[in-house]
Amino acid sequence: MDWMKTLNITAIGIVAWLLVVEWNQFQDRSAAQQSTPRAEVYIPDMAELPAAQTNEISELPAVIDAPAPAIIEKIADKRLVTVTTDVFEVVIDTLGGDIVQVNLLKHLDKMREDDGQPFSLLTRSKENEYIAQSGLIGRNGTDKREGRALYSVSSSSSSLNPGDQTLAVDLRLEQDHASLIKRFSFSAGSYVIGVDYDINNTGSEPWEATFYGQIKRDSHEPLVTSSGGIQPYLGAAIREKEKNFAKHSFSDIEDEAIKEEIQGGWVAMVQHYFISAWIPPADQQNSFSLRKLTGQDVYLLGFTGEKMVVPAASSGRYSAQFYVGPKNQQKLEALAPYLDLTVDYGFLWMLAKPIFAAMKFIHGVVGNWGWAIILLTIGIKILLYPLSAASLRSMAKMRSLQPKMERLKETYGDDRQKMSQELMALYKKEKVNPAGGCLPMLLQMPVFLALYWVLLESVEIRHSPWIFWIHDLSAKDPYFILPLVMGASMLLMQKMQPMPTDPTQAMVMKAMPIAFTFFFMIFPSGLVLYWTINNLLSMLQQWYVNRQLEASTSSAGKK
Repeated sequence: MDWMKTLNITAIGIVAWLLVVEWNQFQDRSAAQQSTPRAEVYIPDMAELPAAQTNEISELPAVIDAPAPAIIEKIADKRLVTVTTDVFEVVIDTLGGDIVQVNLLKHLDKMREDDGQPFSLLTRSKENEYIAQSGLIGRNGTDKREGRALYSVSSSSSSLNPGDQTLAVDLRLEQDHASLIKRFSFSAGSYVIGVDYDINNTGSEPWEATFYGQIKRDSHEPLVTSSGGIQPYLGAAIREKEKNFAKHSFSDIEDEAIKEEIQGGWVAMVQHYFISAWIPPADQQNSFSLRKLTGQDVYLLGFTGEKMVVPAASSGRYSAQFYVGPKNQQKLEALAPYLDLTVDYGFLWMLAKPIFAAMKFIHGVVGNWGWAIILLTIGIKILLYPLSAASLRSMAKMRSLQPKMERLKETYGDDRQKMSQELMALYKKEKVNPAGGCLPMLLQMPVFLALYWVLLESVEIRHSPWIFWIHDLSAKDPYFILPLVMGASMLLMQKMQPMPTDPTQAMVMKAMPIAFTFFFMIFPSGLVLYWTINNLLSMLQQWYVNRQLEASTSSAGKK
């Protein structure tokens, strides 16, 4: 019987280890949960602006906030332009034409709408910097070693009016023999910002420049967006030639700069639930770079496009896109190939994606993510029943053999070898597989882990209520009621299953409900809901199988 004990303890250990691994990857960061007021957009003083310098990688400008000396006296609060649509509020700095703040109007920083504020994804304050920069470098570029250009704009604020589908905000610049328009395009219901350059070359020589787009960010950790205090991946992501989705953390970038050249492609800054990403033209060869400025807490994730050449007395255009908002899989997939992989479901993505698709379909019918989880659990249980039925019958037979097993224990308790031989003979005679009872738990573990990632990564479930005290299915139960109910369901389910005759195995099995209850206290309540409903359905299935076996045994006895 030693092999049976080893097998059972190994199976239990694997389950516990997987749970611990997942828990460690999303540890509680209670300090990060402290909410802070939205920071005002910071306009650096001239003395605080470092001199511009040329990037040795892909010729991207490194620190590109310094204005040209001739326009210093013009800089004031008026250089900020605020654009409001139905989904976000965007602040653009006319010095360089950078996006320096984005507030997501449909995603609050807190659960409660009465005191929640629009979530600030991009920001430039005295404490933190996370902005999107773009411009032109090269012979006729707007961003040069001595500084950046100051654009003019007709209005300091623009809004997408109800009923309108698009909004364009033009920043204008006059060069020698060229007129430039830097246009930011917005659409109703969209988190995509179009960034276009229209060049009208009135000179007698060709106009040449190269577009760049980059995300400039320090290493500060964002405010945790779930009351569960979980802290998933924070860092850069990029599409590479050999890898459709490559993650590079801040420490990776600090150790070594990353360079990549690919047709199309994208570069993104990824955090929990939200993302910002530059998407250059898909039909052009683009150069990407990820790097950290020497001696500074500044990371640059950017790209340069192909050189633009506008012939004399002619005009030209360059267009790129910048996405800043929630990690919506469908929208990201439509925006660029493999950009949807930034919704990172881990190694079980092939299982997590259909689970999320099924949940989304059910949610479209019932209108509540909690009920969608319950109905999904029922569907999964029905789907897996043919595979688990044999195990349930095995457990039912094992339970019916408990009296015989106890008698063997009393008879051969001191002789472990003889006890094992007699038990194996009993199992063989009754055609019972003692290891079959582990199968139901092992079958549901991949589903459990995949659903775990779905609940953590899917912004659609963020701040989604179920009923009563469950106001956020992506966060832990604030009163720990669901984990306690789950633990009680595990205890009841154990009563319906045979306990091992070995004292060590029996002790481990009895401790599992208690251990799982403590584990689940820090897990998202949506996941605890799934496991609780799964336990209740397992109990119902076991009761049904037990009744079937009892009826079969009774019928055989009458014959």
